Amino acid sequence: MYNILVVDDDNDMCLLLNRFLSRNGYAVASANSGQEAIAWMKKNKPSLVLCDFRLDDMTGTELLGKIKEAHPDASVIIITGYSDVKDAVEVMKLGAYDYVTKPLFPDEILLTIKKALAEEPKDSVVARPAQSTNNAVSAKSKLTNGVQYILGESPEFAVIIKQIDLVAPTNFSVIIYGESGSGKEAIAQQIHQKSKRSAKPFVAIDCGALSKELAGSELFGHEKGAFTGALNQKIGSLEIANEGTIFLDEIGNLSYDIQVSLLRVVQERKIRRVGGVKDIDLDVRILVASNERLWDAARAGKFREDLYHRFNEFSIDVPSLRERTQDIMLFAHHFLNITNVELGKNVKGFSEEVVKIFNSYIWYGNLRELKNVVKRATLLTDGDMVEARSLPFEISNFNKLQFETPVSSVRKDQSMSGNNGNGGSFENKLKSANLDAEYEVILNALKQVNFNKSKAAKLLNVDRKTLYNKMKQFKEFNID
Repeated sequence: MYNILVVDDDNDMCLLLNRFLSRNGYAVASANSGQEAIAWMKKNKPSLVLCDFRLDDMTGTELLGKIKEAHPDASVIIITGYSDVKDAVEVMKLGAYDYVTKPLFPDEILLTIKKALAEEPKDSVVARPAQSTNNAVSAKSKLTNGVQYILGESPEFAVIIKQIDLVAPTNFSVIIYGESGSGKEAIAQQIHQKSKRSAKPFVAIDCGALSKELAGSELFGHEKGAFTGALNQKIGSLEIANEGTIFLDEIGNLSYDIQVSLLRVVQERKIRRVGGVKDIDLDVRILVASNERLWDAARAGKFREDLYHRFNEFSIDVPSLRERTQDIMLFAHHFLNITNVELGKNVKGFSEEVVKIFNSYIWYGNLRELKNVVKRATLLTDGDMVEARSLPFEISNFNKLQFETPVSSVRKDQSMSGNNGNGGSFENKLKSANLDAEYEVILNALKQVNFNKSKAAKLLNVDRKTLYNKMKQFKEFNID
């Protein structure tokens, strides 16, 4: 059994992590100070240390040195606040495995711990924090070494790989076009990994999640007291990515004012924190992504034309998943492997029926939709293989829901079996008409609420159980 030491001066946090990790099969000890942790390690050997970066008696950097001196094979994960991210990146270079930012998310921290325990000890690792948010920031911001990403193997993707190999060694800015969820961030990450900046940070920002008020603070940082609520100095994402790469997803969502400030960064390679008076030199490669053509947005007055030309040194078009169906099962198995680790399960694959369903379904949400479907199905799977019954209703019934023919002709074997040789008795025909009407009403209600059965039941003014019983009458609904 792995031994985990939790070090945090917040006793409630120690207690919370102790209970959570114990329930997941780990032997856990806790310490409320650096000195207490050092004393414990003199008598015990930890497999992994989960340590707060700021302790009352020493910093995470100091404690990291003590841990590596006493137990060089122990993995160390740093817990840090958002404002300490830059310091945490430096700690990674000193031998920490990874870091997670507060507030902590159970699934994310458990996955990070499992990966750390599964890997061989390393001298240094590029950081990848668990996705996190705090009260002031709603954006997705992360550094990554790419362990969560794979590339497609279809002919369409082979073209993209050649483009990545061509542009990665340069310092060109790149616009990556593609539908939402199509894997644009994975392309950006591959460009970074194959560039001369690969040993430096890769920071991804979802501009669509940035509010107009906080976008400047998120990108450029702010000084203490710069605005109401700015209680401490904050390092912006551009500064965190210095010497590395920043990826700005859905760049078209940035406000005009932020676009002006970003243009200055691109032109002068300097930033100024919100409320600051000093310019900070910046050496960062900027990759951007959009699901709409930025030139069209510029012509419509929604995006600065001069900023567009600055970014448009090279562009890559990522095809949707429905345009590269050969990649569907490759990514499905990849997401299955990730989910197995997250859930502690050992689902081996997908049944032939599920493979057929996946390959025939039109993935409007691309890889993001596929990942969510695989995660849900894996959670619901009890055996070795994911079966069709574990898929969402609208996925497993997709082909059946595309028909345009009258329902009576589709189900006449169910409802029109008569005994008089002329299509059935009047009684059976009336029953069939009623069934057809019920089917149409139920189907229309399901489509109206995007196949959410609870909402459909409410819309039909019946309880969920009644709706299920009605749906079981019709084989098209495939309800077990």
